[in-house]
Amino acid sequence: MSLGNSPEDERPFEDVPEDARPSIGRALQQARIAAALTVDDVSTATRVRIAIVHAIESDDFAPCGGDVYARGHIRTLARAVGLDPAPLIEQFDATHGGRPAPTPAAPLFEAERIRPERRGPNWTAAMVAAIVAVVGFVGFTAFKGGDEGTTDVADGAAPTTSAPAPPTPKSDKSFDETPEPSDSAIAAAPQDKVTVQVSATDGKSWISAKDHNGRLLFDGLLKQGDTKTFQDSEKINLVLGDAGAIQLYVNGKKIDDDFRPGAVERLTYTKGDPEAG
Repeated sequence: MSLGNSPEDERPFEDVPEDARPSIGRALQQARIAAALTVDDVSTATRVRIAIVHAIESDDFAPCGGDVYARGHIRTLARAVGLDPAPLIEQFDATHGGRPAPTPAAPLFEAERIRPERRGPNWTAAMVAAIVAVVGFVGFTAFKGGDEGTTDVADGAAPTTSAPAPPTPKSDKSFDETPEPSDSAIAAAPQDKVTVQVSATDGKSWISAKDHNGRLLFDGLLKQGDTKTFQDSEKINLVLGDAGAIQLYVNGKKIDDDFRPGAVERLTYTKGDPEAG
């Protein structure tokens, strides 16, 4: 089963005539079918409930719980199926009366004005001050007693002094230099865990990562140059929206699979030698 188009495959329809433009739900449904995704796939990837996905594809936004939530769901579903969400949001605003007017700031600030409560004496600070005074008195007494117990150095005997420590040689490299990353940094991953590093080296890609319990570790867009590292005691499940843009390191090993640009890959890695499920 494959998941979605590449996030770069965004299909805005600003130039389509208004009367020929499909509805919001129809546009999302067509994009999902074109990406060979089921409603369950989209729900799993976006964490939007299946019933709400069905309702939005039928242009029923009531289950969203309000226009603000509806806009958020439209934006999330559009990105999951590879559509540009901006035209869909504009279409939603045009048919639902636009965005609500912002709430005036003055009442909010007035609600924040809370009468200061009267505080009692700060006994903690008083106790700290007393302890500091006692410690200082004890230290002063010990210092005076130490002076009285010292003896003078015998005539003719030179007091012994310790040799100064040799100067520390200056390094040729400045301290603010950062070492170049290497494959050995990942090789130090714990042997009793599975460690997966995902880097967007050749472009941007949507990725999803879950642990062995199915708990979502990350779900979003990885821009070019970004890196995410995931670790679990048993396994890591990955979904790569554009596998060709991704470089993987698993348990200290570079994965050299020849992923095609734009291909969607579902992968599972476990402890030890990398093993794709």
